[in-house]
Amino acid sequence: MCLLPNWKAVLRYAWSIRFIALAAALSGAEVALPLIERFLPIPAGIFAALSFVTVAAAFIARIIAQKEISDG
Repeated sequence: MCLLPNWKAVLRYAWSIRFIALAAALSGAEVALPLIERFLPIPAGIFAALSFVTVAAAFIARIIAQKEISDG
């Protein structure tokens, strides 16, 4: 495995990375839901569903060319 020559630009500008970070936050929220459910009435599974949608968006964003990032 080898890093891309422009890995810093990919981390900064790639939408796939942003979506993956959001999916991680949503997964963490799903884990924390039992702790906050008495304060916020959030249905079980909502964060998991949002995480799924976000990961799907990351997959699509990964294969679409993005103007801010060159090919290396």
